[in-house]
Amino acid sequence: MAKIENERTEAFREAFEKNSKQVALQRSVVKNGIRASAENIQTHVENTPVFSIDLATGKVANQKQSGRCWMFAALNTFRHKMLTTFQLKDFELSQNYTFFWDKYEKANYFYENILKTAEQPTSSREVAFLLQTPQQDGGQWDMIVSLFQKYGVVPKSVMPESSNSSNSRDLNNYLNKLLRKHAVLLRQMAAEEATDEEIQANREAMLQEVYNLLAISLGTPPDNFDFEYRDDEKNYHLDQALTPQSFYEKYVGVNLDDYVSIINAPTEDKPFMKSYTVDMLGNVVGDKPVKYLNLEMDEFKALAVRQLEQGESVWFGCDVGQSSTRDSGIMALDAYDVDDLFDVDLAMTKAERLDYGESMMTHAMVLTGVDLIDDQAKKWKVENSWGEKVGEKGFFVMSDEWMDEYTYQIVVRKEFLTQEQLTAFEAEPTVLAPWDPMGALA
Repeated sequence: MAKIENERTEAFREAFEKNSKQVALQRSVVKNGIRASAENIQTHVENTPVFSIDLATGKVANQKQSGRCWMFAALNTFRHKMLTTFQLKDFELSQNYTFFWDKYEKANYFYENILKTAEQPTSSREVAFLLQTPQQDGGQWDMIVSLFQKYGVVPKSVMPESSNSSNSRDLNNYLNKLLRKHAVLLRQMAAEEATDEEIQANREAMLQEVYNLLAISLGTPPDNFDFEYRDDEKNYHLDQALTPQSFYEKYVGVNLDDYVSIINAPTEDKPFMKSYTVDMLGNVVGDKPVKYLNLEMDEFKALAVRQLEQGESVWFGCDVGQSSTRDSGIMALDAYDVDDLFDVDLAMTKAERLDYGESMMTHAMVLTGVDLIDDQAKKWKVENSWGEKVGEKGFFVMSDEWMDEYTYQIVVRKEFLTQEQLTAFEAEPTVLAPWDPMGALA
């Protein structure tokens, strides 16, 4: 047992106080904070917001105090297309509408997993994992596809933001309380060997409670509506008696089955050129599971570049909190020189960060540009969903080296994959544990 002796701690203190450099740094860090003291101004010079490929996108959206980045990013890719096709200005699709149905479907998905694990004790890792967070705001690309294909989309004007979609903490708190109570009842019924019909009847009553809670908190999703707008040339348009599904087909028109998720996870347990899925990860019961193809980083980036070259933005997932400046919007490995500040070595490989819990996908955004020099990417333009007061009016600059280390997922059209890559994606996937870092929700 390596107990810390008081004499040893006193020796550490004496050594620290004898080091004038450390004492000077102490004054700066205590007063200004770690990041402000470690920020490297030179990185701003090296990551100017100029790109050889720069797609038109309009103003950025703002997810506010919620974890809806994955749906904002997906809806933004649709919005980019609509702005050009229909000459719209400052237009957004309703994030609140998609948010409602995601919560509703996640509740049912939670019931499904609770019943699937009903014979296990609550102390089992699987049940404890489910009960820790019955549902949350985050999600994955294939989960948003399930929602769009089932429920369509609507303009933001038809179902605008609510207090609880813009700040979702209380909604998540009370919805998770309700779902945990429902888990108690479902597990009791399973233990008492209730019939499937009895369980289903109670499950439907529970879903009614969930629907009521969501409708009170977020509003009632429209089932039909009129779409009224003026285009950039001030021409008036009125499209009546639309459904969310018909609106999607007419105004978005993207075949979501044409897209695949690509990941870069260089860990020993995930060989490249293999497909993967994650157990107990999803939202719509009975829909296709989350699925990825793991590729090396040069192939990963080449696919993103190809889609941008074709004029289409790219949904992607990363660990945004790593070495990025929120106010100025710089994502670069040298954004902060923390190693020199503390005289430590924090370097780890990408695989080590995944294996040891130092990093995982935490945020989804959209690639809207890239700076190519001699056909090599030097930096990337990123559309965030934190409003216009961060970055360059909401846009970030990501160095290519940062992308290598902290970007984990992109979504691209199947047509850009080689036949070998497509075959690997379509193969039977390896099933990862629910708590695998590749199951992280953006």
